[in-house]
Amino acid sequence: MKNINRILPQLLAIGGFIVVALIYFYPVLQGKQLFQSDIAQYTGMAKEMNDFRKDTGEEPYWTNNAFGGMPTYQMGAKYPHNYIKQLDSVIRFLPRPADYLFLYFLGFFVLLRVLKIDTLKAFFGALAFGFSTYMIVILGAGHNAKAHAIGYMPLIVAGIILVFRKRYVVGGLLTLVATALEIQANHFQMTYYLLFLLLILGIYYVVKIAKQKDYKHLGTSVGVFAVAGLVALGLNAGSLMATAEYTPFSNRGKSELSFNQDGKQSSDASMEYSYITEYSYGVAESFDLISPRLFGGGNRENVGEDSHMYNFISELGASPSEAAEFAANVPTYWGDQPIVEAPAYIGAIVFFLAVFALFADTRKLKYVFLGGAVLSLMLSWGKNFDPLTSFFINYVPLYDKFRAVSSIQVILELCMPALAFMGLQTFFKTEKDKQFKYLWQSAAVVLGIFVALMVLKGSFSFTGLRDEEYRKGYGEMGNSFVDALRQQRMDMYMADLWRSILLVAAAAGVLFAASRQKLSEMAAVIVLGVLLVGDLYFVDRNYVNAEDFVGAIKMEKPFDATVADEIVRRDEGHFRVYEPQGRLQGRASYFHQSVGGYSAVRPRRMDQLFTHNIEKNFDKIDIDPQTGLLKKPVPVLDLLNVKYMLLGEEQPPVTNPFANGPAWFVSSVKPVNTPDEEFKALDNLNSRDVAVVNKEKFGKDIAKTSFVKDSAATIKLESYEPNHLVYNTNNTNDGLAVFSEMYYPYGWNTYIDGKPATHFQADYVLRAMNVPAGKHKIEFKFEPQVVKTGGTISLISFVVLLGLIGAGVWYEAPRPPKGEKAQAPNLKG
Repeated sequence: MKNINRILPQLLAIGGFIVVALIYFYPVLQGKQLFQSDIAQYTGMAKEMNDFRKDTGEEPYWTNNAFGGMPTYQMGAKYPHNYIKQLDSVIRFLPRPADYLFLYFLGFFVLLRVLKIDTLKAFFGALAFGFSTYMIVILGAGHNAKAHAIGYMPLIVAGIILVFRKRYVVGGLLTLVATALEIQANHFQMTYYLLFLLLILGIYYVVKIAKQKDYKHLGTSVGVFAVAGLVALGLNAGSLMATAEYTPFSNRGKSELSFNQDGKQSSDASMEYSYITEYSYGVAESFDLISPRLFGGGNRENVGEDSHMYNFISELGASPSEAAEFAANVPTYWGDQPIVEAPAYIGAIVFFLAVFALFADTRKLKYVFLGGAVLSLMLSWGKNFDPLTSFFINYVPLYDKFRAVSSIQVILELCMPALAFMGLQTFFKTEKDKQFKYLWQSAAVVLGIFVALMVLKGSFSFTGLRDEEYRKGYGEMGNSFVDALRQQRMDMYMADLWRSILLVAAAAGVLFAASRQKLSEMAAVIVLGVLLVGDLYFVDRNYVNAEDFVGAIKMEKPFDATVADEIVRRDEGHFRVYEPQGRLQGRASYFHQSVGGYSAVRPRRMDQLFTHNIEKNFDKIDIDPQTGLLKKPVPVLDLLNVKYMLLGEEQPPVTNPFANGPAWFVSSVKPVNTPDEEFKALDNLNSRDVAVVNKEKFGKDIAKTSFVKDSAATIKLESYEPNHLVYNTNNTNDGLAVFSEMYYPYGWNTYIDGKPATHFQADYVLRAMNVPAGKHKIEFKFEPQVVKTGGTISLISFVVLLGLIGAGVWYEAPRPPKGEKAQAPNLKG
């Protein structure tokens, strides 16, 4: 009974998390799904992979419907013996996205309990973390992998703290499993950012242990972490090894070209500085963390009927319904980022309690969370704090492989609630005479910041990056529209400052009443928790709510075929399409074999063909308006076998009569020495007759540079699967065949008449091979050894994990005191 009473509050808290997650996302109980734009795009990208898996029960590991062809390693590929993914599915048993919200709550609750926060306080602390506006908004946008990774972050921190507290078995197993789950979530950017906090945490404990000269403890801790890390990596070996193999060939790898798309010298970074820092948080915009709409909220803000924008459009003659619709989507955001769905609001009360912790909590661990918060905030400023950002890009390993630096604020959004509830716990353990002292000091600091922001209102312009576009776009009323917009922003600025002041004053009042014993501790925590969570809840509902849910079929089939799509689908040949306005979207990939797609790790060389060549010269593509045909060849589109271009929803497709087809024989090879030369040779290449080959890499594969091209020679694609292509050839002479399939050096095996053969890279992105005279059957099979090897390592690691869990249970099991024998159970009744 004692054990039950001890765990019952924890079970009630977990049950409460389930209920809260389902209440917030209640449409999932009606079978609806949250419309997530990123998931809709992913559905388009993964269409061929998912269809193949459904039809055959096999995993292709390659898809041709996106970017001309790429591995599916970062598209939800299923790896053998990935048992940690099955565990993750058990934990996330609720309907999506309630499962991610539950994961937020559960992970942070465990962290707070490890920080010795009482169960009730930890319950509200977990809700505060999960309802932090950014956590909800990324679910609305469909950043599921990001949410997934964030959900497991607190568990890793909790496990590490336990190990450093000499709870080696429990802490080590928690660290191992949480790390494995974190890696499995497959959002390496979030995991990478977590390492900064873990580094600060590690330095804190190492210094502390070194001062105590407890080197045995330090060595044991390091050993536990080493084992946990190795096994966690092993459990994810399939995905990690495959991703590591592919990354250098993606846009996250370093470019082989010495110039970028504007012709200037490329940098040594994996990605350009401007691309990495495009989404940089404004320095002053950081105050949105504690007062949500100081910088206008989001790009589509609902300002309501009692607003300047509603009155503005009404005065122009709009009906009440028209004015209400207009007021529901106002571009009020005026910060430094191109697009923002919502402010990254952590809660005014959370900030107040965190400040209280800095004054009152005597545990030095608070400085770990403070350091993590400050570092992540400064890094989130990106180009607005160039010295620090440039240092990290140039000198910190892997930092240049991730963009949207503002998203590093997730570390702050973990640290501040942790600090806040350390502060709340400390308040009720502090002597009465000191409670008031720390309370008024904290209130003075926080309220002083809000008052200062009121005073400084006149120093802000309230002008957004796109205001000039609005001014021009609204014609004669452009100036008055922007004036009304600026006034709307000022109203929101003041309204939210007053809102934050009242919330902090209310929170301080509750704690003051508790210090004067007007409220019990439980009552004060509940009132404060309701205030805190209610604040975040009502902000969140402005950006993600029941109206964002749709019928399940809409997410399963997110795109409707256009007139052009229907025309193209009547062509039963094997070709590609190019949708210029949506090349980096998944729509075209849903219906066709596309040269575009939606991926943060798209193939670098294919991307360069379009950014450096096609898109830069798109206005030079000559289309006959009468026939809808291209008037002259476009070398890159031709060699990529792009037969159709999709220019608009209701427009017929543009047909490219010069597309090379799936494969062809050439009459000569043009050897080059560098990737630069290979790329530039494509500008005016007659790719039907000439193949460009980098002789520095593939010189041994060039048997000769000229071939007798028989006009009767044929090479035909006989059967197609994403991971298995079969061609039949007939040629009276030895020849060089070029295949309009993306070259990737790992996994693709070539066979001629069933016997292994070799192929190499030509025309910067394609495959080529020497074909002997006569009739032959050529096969390309994608058989990635890295997946098989990774699966074996995962299986071994899982067996090790089971052994460690078994050993841990045995070690932690209660034993009778020394000298006593355990009594045998009485089986006689």
